[in-house]
Amino acid sequence: METLTFKVENENVGARLDKALVIFMPDKTRNHIATLIESGCVSIDGKVTTKVAQRLKDGQILVVEFEDAEDLDVEAEDIPLDIVYEDSDLIVINKAPGMVVHPAKGHTHGTLVNALLFHCHDLSGINGVKRPGIVHRIDKDTSGLLVACKNDFTHEKIAAQLEKHSMHREYYALVKGVIQEDDGKIIAPIGRDAKDRLKMGVDTMGGKDAITYFHVLERFNQYTFVSCRLLTGRTHQIRVHMAYIGHGIEGDLQYGKGKNLIYQEGQLLHAYRLTLVHPRSGKEMTFEAPLPEYFTKVLETLRK
Repeated sequence: METLTFKVENENVGARLDKALVIFMPDKTRNHIATLIESGCVSIDGKVTTKVAQRLKDGQILVVEFEDAEDLDVEAEDIPLDIVYEDSDLIVINKAPGMVVHPAKGHTHGTLVNALLFHCHDLSGINGVKRPGIVHRIDKDTSGLLVACKNDFTHEKIAAQLEKHSMHREYYALVKGVIQEDDGKIIAPIGRDAKDRLKMGVDTMGGKDAITYFHVLERFNQYTFVSCRLLTGRTHQIRVHMAYIGHGIEGDLQYGKGKNLIYQEGQLLHAYRLTLVHPRSGKEMTFEAPLPEYFTKVLETLRK
């Protein structure tokens, strides 16, 4: 664990927290710093904050705590990958459920990063040795499409698309209960749970703007099959938002309420479509991944 301490003074007085930390930590990208803040790794005068745009006052003490990327030796591992697309700049993977995206404590092997290092040999280094090539992620028990970057040029361009919401991500989900509306738009800011740093939640005071669109595809007796489109990309956004409106995702042990009647091995959430502009050619590209077999079997059971 690395701890850095900074004092706010001179030109940083009145600045946004993320912009000040970019100056204090020039080896980190602004996106990386924003992730640190949102993850509860930054405190001001001893109080943790998750507000990226918080304005700083003269004399405040900023403390940033994060795992030193160099303290973990990430090994290349020969793990099969379902590759949807690949060129010299990027690779699009259909991630299997149960696979962790990047190494962390308790998950140092068998991750997508371990597999990518074996397959690609060279990946972007912007996010350090723990997350080479990783510009966005999907949860361990969520399946579906994810793009990784092979160089820093591509990484910066894709990160900019994420920040501007021009990279579109769409998901299939099976949620509890019957949704009456055919379409909906959930607008509810999301922030780190004050009691559990592993969880997120709707936070109307300090959360970051989050918008999710959903469309009903099929209704069952106790469930609804929906597609969801992210306008923003907050951590656990779909899981938090669907639980917030009373329709938690089946199999979600972290946010779902009530018993999971038909699936207990992780949330039934699949990233089925990914649209981006190729950083080098400027061409818009759309990738799709069909529902995994275990998901289709659940739907078939409900239809019977």
